[in-house]
Amino acid sequence: MSDTALAFESIAGLSGRIGEGRLSPVKVAEQLLGRIDALDKRLHAFIRVMPEQALAQARAAEIALKCGASLGILHGIPYAAKDLFDVKGLPTTAGTHLLANNIAGQDATVVRKLAAAGMVLLGKTHTVQFAYGAAGINHDHGTPHNPWHPIPHAPGGSSSGSAVAVAAGLVPFALGTDTGGSVRVPAALCGIVGLKTTIGRVSRAGVYPLCWTLDSVGPITRSVEDAALVYQAMQGTDSQDESTAGVASHDTLRGLKDGVKGLRIAFGETTFFDDVDSEVEKAVREAGKVFSSQGAQLASIAVPEVAAAWAEKNRGLLIPAEACAVNRELLDKHFAELDPVIGPRMLTGRTLSAPDYFALLRRYAELREQVRWTLRDVDALIVPTTMAPARPLAAIDASAETYVDYNMRVHRNTGIGNILNLCAVSVPCGFTSEGLPIGLMIYAKPFQEDMALRVAYAYEQATEWHTRHPPLRSPLPPGERG
Repeated sequence: MSDTALAFESIAGLSGRIGEGRLSPVKVAEQLLGRIDALDKRLHAFIRVMPEQALAQARAAEIALKCGASLGILHGIPYAAKDLFDVKGLPTTAGTHLLANNIAGQDATVVRKLAAAGMVLLGKTHTVQFAYGAAGINHDHGTPHNPWHPIPHAPGGSSSGSAVAVAAGLVPFALGTDTGGSVRVPAALCGIVGLKTTIGRVSRAGVYPLCWTLDSVGPITRSVEDAALVYQAMQGTDSQDESTAGVASHDTLRGLKDGVKGLRIAFGETTFFDDVDSEVEKAVREAGKVFSSQGAQLASIAVPEVAAAWAEKNRGLLIPAEACAVNRELLDKHFAELDPVIGPRMLTGRTLSAPDYFALLRRYAELREQVRWTLRDVDALIVPTTMAPARPLAAIDASAETYVDYNMRVHRNTGIGNILNLCAVSVPCGFTSEGLPIGLMIYAKPFQEDMALRVAYAYEQATEWHTRHPPLRSPLPPGERG
């Protein structure tokens, strides 16, 4: 199997070859580590690669298989983890040099679950500082390079390195977190798949927090089936994360390939399509025709809770308020050393009073209950993942105003889903005239990840967008990495 073919093979494909003995976990790990070594000087996806640890895990996986002790479909499959996830003995830096000595005493729950499934961790990926930013820019550790363009473009954030690593064929899957779109935005801008889970589905224990009210954990992959496979292993209750209490695991694989015939799929017309780039809107509208051709009942509906959530006057202060609580010491003692964009934005959280904070949480709880009623007769909403595709980093970073504007354009549609606690999948649905990916977002009601994945799988299988890979070129000249 050629290096390129292996790099872009699905988890299911790799697993089949490994299970049949035609491919060894060690060979897979070695080839992908070699690809990381060859390409990541340009891509800057990884903050830390762990070849010795990865190869030791791969050898252990291979020995277990030879002894007939397979752990399942993920056995021997490599992956990467965003540098918010604790890995025992390694620093969790959350995108800042100030946490270089923040050594994890144990694995995050989800890392432990993936190890129990036999997966092989190749390394940790870059993130926006404190995971606070949708464009994907990090002025401290550096910004990963979106592989779809030779000139540095936004990779999307905050799971920037994870998305770049998956899109470029460095790993088949990477862990991400999503507080306002941090799984779905980079998946959309990098032309791959991102699953935003309902809070309570996947434990956040051992994950550096941004905003506990909105934080979720999800997979970034190159196919919907791969997302379903790893999500199946990630979900479940955990005593270290109270949000998972009483949330039973569910089977997302059984109905994954049932199609959309008879399902009620609707364009969400309130706010989601306002001011969207014309090429993005056209691609998403065309996706509706795909669902109609497959027998879905296609409609358009207004979702007033969407506009209400976005219009809430203190909406923009919830994340920085909770982030200030998490990072209080760094803000107080090392403010001048923080990313010059992130620090000031985060500090605005201190302007939110306790009564206003409580009122905002109660308002969000009301909207979450109301949207369940609004969507009672709908199986899934389809909307643009982002309002715009990737833009050049230089243009985004030209001023505070251009940064804030672009950040809003890529996270508005996703952030609304976090407020309403919907689950969602972003899948590629086309390319702009410049060859940049466009994302289609499929929203489902809370705790219906199986439905979101089922609808996404049906679309993916009826189109060819997911089969395209970025035209990786020679390394950029010095100083152009971003």
